[in-house]
Amino acid sequence: MIAAITLTACGGDRPPERTFDVAPYVHKGHVVDCDTFKAQADAQAVLRADALDPNGLDRDGDGIACPNLPEPTDKKPVHRDFMTDKDGAPIIAPVKPSPTGS
Repeated sequence: MIAAITLTACGGDRPPERTFDVAPYVHKGHVVDCDTFKAQADAQAVLRADALDPNGLDRDGDGIACPNLPEPTDKKPVHRDFMTDKDGAPIIAPVKPSPTGS
């Protein structure tokens, strides 16, 4: 009995890592929104997998998906290196200047 307790105690001090399958949510256009996820970390995993964010999970463009969802959380921002319009949505097509130059 002592050996079993010792092995359990030495088995690691970190909790098992959560895994979340992002495949159903990425590279498919807008298929989900924040209400779809039970945890903020799951939404963040989807944003991390597709930083263009067609699902609108990062509405303010700060790199954090669905910040109001419950734990577990992943608040490490996703780098989003592209232009956004004034509401934070990505501009995918380049903006062409008007022919009159104004």
